[in-house]
Amino acid sequence: MTGLDGFAIFVFVALLLALILVFLGVKSVAQGMEFTVERFGKYTRTLRPGLHLIVPMVDRIGMKMNMRETVLDVQSQEVITRDNAMVTADGVVFFQVLDAAKAAYEVNDLERAILNLTMTNIRTVMGSMDLDEVLSERDAINSRLLSVVDQATNAWGVKVTRIEIKDISPPRDLVDAMARQMKAEREKRATVLEAEGDKQAAILQADGLKQAAILEAEGRKEAAFRDAEAREREAEAEARATAMVSAAIVEGNTQAINYFVAQKYVDALKHLAAADNQKVLMMPLEASSVIGSIGSIAELFKETGTPDNTKGGDSLDLTEEVDRGGPWS
Repeated sequence: MTGLDGFAIFVFVALLLALILVFLGVKSVAQGMEFTVERFGKYTRTLRPGLHLIVPMVDRIGMKMNMRETVLDVQSQEVITRDNAMVTADGVVFFQVLDAAKAAYEVNDLERAILNLTMTNIRTVMGSMDLDEVLSERDAINSRLLSVVDQATNAWGVKVTRIEIKDISPPRDLVDAMARQMKAEREKRATVLEAEGDKQAAILQADGLKQAAILEAEGRKEAAFRDAEAREREAEAEARATAMVSAAIVEGNTQAINYFVAQKYVDALKHLAAADNQKVLMMPLEASSVIGSIGSIAELFKETGTPDNTKGGDSLDLTEEVDRGGPWS
């Protein structure tokens, strides 16, 4: 009876130890995590998400690595640019562990190593640029930082996906100087634009005056041409009239010349009388010559067969007036 009780106790203890060993050997890895396994302190393998079994008392879990993308804040630090300007800059780093074994055993304190590496390269990259480049080329800074840091962390089994500079703060006096410079540049551009506008307006005005002068000259040319044409026709008419008078003289009709002279004489008197500054007209001419010329005109009208519309009613017969010696006698 005593032997059976001892055997039962042994079996119970054995089963209990087996259960304890199984419980210690079963490991569950959550999604997004990876565990390293060490046997007597040496890395042997990596446990991926799921249920795994290790040898208790021989194997143990070494490092638990987060395989998801992680964000680290880079604290602000002062940076001296190439032109000796002091600025304060901070940023963020995004990285992801690709190899859990390298990230666990190739570097001590992975996150602190990435932060220090990033801060050092921020000073290096921004220190090689002028202040204007630092303020205006933030994308170029991010690209250079990403290239350098990602290459350095490649041996740690880490992929740096992005580095962003969050804020760049120059000193207050430098900000005021930049504001004055920007204001001066804007005023300069405004002055240049105003000058360009005045120049364009002057060009357009000069072009308009040029076109007006051309049109005016063309108008004067056309007017002169038409005046010349009118004088030419007038001269032709006068030449024909002179030819007719000459022909009449050749035929023995002397009254034609009297008509011609009288016409010129009357036209001259008309122009003298129409002058604005003439109030009194002095005529130192012989009245008998004028009367004779007008009488010749009347005789010429009779001979040319002009309708006798000067004899009827209240009309005045030039021949009768000449015979009576009036009204110029």
